[in-house]
Amino acid sequence: MSGESKVAQANLAGTKVMVIDDSNTIRRSAEIFLKSAGCEVILAEDGFDALAKIADQLPQVIFVDIMMPRLDGYQTCALIKRNAKFKSTPVIMLSSKDGLFDRARGRMAGSDQYLTKPFTQDTLIDAVNSYISK
Repeated sequence: MSGESKVAQANLAGTKVMVIDDSNTIRRSAEIFLKSAGCEVILAEDGFDALAKIADQLPQVIFVDIMMPRLDGYQTCALIKRNAKFKSTPVIMLSSKDGLFDRARGRMAGSDQYLTKPFTQDTLIDAVNSYISK
């Protein structure tokens, strides 16, 4: 029950959040969690799909899975951060790996935060809140 009240307090109405993950299950879970807090959710199944949507949709926070085919999360993050228009957009890495090397590589690619899977509703909402409330 306490999770529900926390989500209600989050009040992220209208906040645009992009979730990039090749897993349909992960994308849908994140979408449900974020929409319950009022976020507008943009989904992408890989880095190429995401890069095509970012310029049109202008998300305020981006979650990106590390392990994806074609263009992985590190490459996707680096490309987002190299674009002057999106350099300040927070990019949060999502991974089932929790090693020091993976975290360091995420930082080198320009990520702002690193979350491990499986994530919870509170973890996602807290991450968005930490960048939106700034």
